Amino acid sequence: MLDISQELSRWFDEGREFAVATVVAVSGSAPRGPGAALAVDSEGTALGSVSGGCVEGAVYDLCRQALQDGRSVVERFGYSDEDAFAVGLTCGGIIDILITPITAHTPARKIVGSALAAAADGEPAALARIVRGPAALLGQALLVRADGAHEGSCPPGHTALEATAAAQAHALLQAGRTGTVELSEDGSLCPGGITLLVEAHVPPPRMIVFGAIDFAASLVRVGKFLGYHVTVCDARPVFATRARFPEADEVVVDWPHRYLRGTETDTRTALCVLTHDAKFDIPLLQQALRMPVAYIGAMGSRRTHADRARRLREAGLGERELARLHSPIGLDLGARTPEETALSIAAEIIAARHGATGAPLTGTQTPIHRAPAQPVTVDAA
Repeated sequence: MLDISQELSRWFDEGREFAVATVVAVSGSAPRGPGAALAVDSEGTALGSVSGGCVEGAVYDLCRQALQDGRSVVERFGYSDEDAFAVGLTCGGIIDILITPITAHTPARKIVGSALAAAADGEPAALARIVRGPAALLGQALLVRADGAHEGSCPPGHTALEATAAAQAHALLQAGRTGTVELSEDGSLCPGGITLLVEAHVPPPRMIVFGAIDFAASLVRVGKFLGYHVTVCDARPVFATRARFPEADEVVVDWPHRYLRGTETDTRTALCVLTHDAKFDIPLLQQALRMPVAYIGAMGSRRTHADRARRLREAGLGERELARLHSPIGLDLGARTPEETALSIAAEIIAARHGATGAPLTGTQTPIHRAPAQPVTVDAA
């Protein structure tokens, strides 16, 4: 539910009663992953989505029912070949959805409210809820902060379970991932009848665009549309100006390699090198290709790339490191304008994030919806 925290936090502060349907598990092809949520208040106002439309009507009704009877339920939706009019996912996947009423009588109301407020304020936080297990434990919730401190508790006698749940939630928060953890009632990390859903809320991923050129302005707009915190960096103050990049979150005048060395990145960061100038590119890529970031792309012709790769080899980079470089940058869309080129680059970033090929879906047999690729691991420099 933290993906719709801004509006839900306002509902909570206004004292509204509402029910939240949260995707707990996904099997096969499904439009949305764990953590996606649909909320319905007592007046019937709906917010969010759990399936992109396939089962929204049925889930809406379940939320209304949960507000009436005050009980949490887990419902499974799939696809029925026998009944084309049955409620289910036409894409063929299966999703489990937890429907929870948030009312004055909800035991975890305070913890949910604190989690919504933290996420709405942009604070890293993870909400962990027991979604499968003994009746006495269902609905128990923990809020875990970035420093590992947590609020909430399990019933007396479950201190080991509480400690393990908090530790697992903190680990997922540090990784910026939402997912489930299988535990035993004694707190061991063994499947034993308890499923913990951990929803992690972290700041937006970063996109750093090196090179304050016209193509960069279009890439900034696309990056913002995709939800990135976008920085433009260039060593030339005449080009790196707020007037040229009004939509960027930051415009930095600095040598690219020096800025990259001193700024914060993580395994979700996308680095787009548009300078295609060796004096900027080589020291920058020497550093970038040894960092655990999600994507590194560099603009330039195939001839420019061949020269760039030669220089990087001479600088000591190996083939494994060079293989991480997307160059020439972007997918083959026939792009010519800055806007088309930005779309080409963004498409490649999305494909890299999900481990996809970038090939047309027509004629392919790969899943349309897939789990995100695991973060890349690189050797320390």
